[in-house]
Amino acid sequence: MKNPTYVAELQKKLGAPSSETLESLRLLKAFLRLAPDQRSEVIELVERLAVDPPRDPSLS
Repeated sequence: MKNPTYVAELQKKLGAPSSETLESLRLLKAFLRLAPDQRSEVIELVERLAVDPPRDPSLS
């Protein structure tokens, strides 16, 4: 039997990450690839949406 890899050992100890965790890591990775001015635009957009979420057009 082969020795388990470091990742396999961690997964054994900690369990598999949730799909939400994986998606969050993908989004963080994509965010870090953006240029600094693009990052600030994304942050501004998210802050605006958090304060004033868009209305559902189907409710009108």
